[in-house]
Amino acid sequence: MNFDQEMIERCLVLAEKGRGFASPNPMVGSVVTHNNKIIGEGFHQKFGGPHAEVNAINSVKDMSLLKESTVYVNLEPCAHFGKTPPCADLLVNSGVKRVVIGCIDSFSEVSGKGIEKIKNAGIDITVGVLENKCLDFNKRFFLFHREKRPFIILKWAESKDGLLSPANQEKGKPLWMTGKESKTLVHRWRTEEDAIMVGTNTAIMDNPSLTARLWKGRNPLRVVIDRELKIPKEASLLDGQVKTLVFTEKKRDSEENVDFVKVSSVQLKDLLTELYKRGVQSLIVEGGKRLLESFISEGIWDEARIFVAPISLNTGVKAPSLGEESLSQQVIGADTLSIYKRS
Repeated sequence: MNFDQEMIERCLVLAEKGRGFASPNPMVGSVVTHNNKIIGEGFHQKFGGPHAEVNAINSVKDMSLLKESTVYVNLEPCAHFGKTPPCADLLVNSGVKRVVIGCIDSFSEVSGKGIEKIKNAGIDITVGVLENKCLDFNKRFFLFHREKRPFIILKWAESKDGLLSPANQEKGKPLWMTGKESKTLVHRWRTEEDAIMVGTNTAIMDNPSLTARLWKGRNPLRVVIDRELKIPKEASLLDGQVKTLVFTEKKRDSEENVDFVKVSSVQLKDLLTELYKRGVQSLIVEGGKRLLESFISEGIWDEARIFVAPISLNTGVKAPSLGEESLSQQVIGADTLSIYKRS
């Protein structure tokens, strides 16, 4: 790995610190070097705040070094005015000698315009360092703008004999099959994504909170499908503690932190379009079986995370089938986690 690649890798490490906070902006990190030594670095810490390049430039103690410095960034600097001024202008005005970019930003308001500004200023520029890795790193952002819907992650846990839940589950008392390590990991995931969705039966039978109680970070937007408004008012999902969106075919006034959205029919594509309009860039779908299988059958999913617990239920609800080969497997406590990507 050469020096440019090492610095783009460092940009990605910095950018990762913004996961769960930068959305709906992409996660971006930036490094400033002088004579192959890091003299400044930064990342996009939260939506609406300064971008990575701003934080990196501002962290440089001796600004006179910038005219002989290189700025690294994993994503093309923005060229438009949003909540902050264009980063491409900042780099030009800072007088840096060279800019190295991981990948182009395909977002229509950027898409090559930042690179063009930097080139026109006579700054040496290199584009495409660790390009595929940089593209994959912000796959949620790119898919959101390309397909006009959230990046969708299917998630469930099943017993080693392939069942989602026991045959005679008592209402409001779900069986948590996986161990504490897996549960903690799931709560971490919740802080990293914009929203989390369940269907009516899961909301009634499991009475989930869908919060990130076991991990420090933000709670995702809770999304519930309740076509006939069957979920009881005392359900955890309607407690108003976390912002919640309920899709329903019935009329009901919204309450504090709970928004009831009347739709003519509960069609996945229509619901996802509504989430797109609301800026929801990523969505975890946690169940139940009917909802999961709807996403699978319609081919509207991007990644699946499936835990297999070391217990047998013998009888119960059969887990969905993806019909895909897993990309990776890892052991989480006593459980096995498989990651799938839709082909």
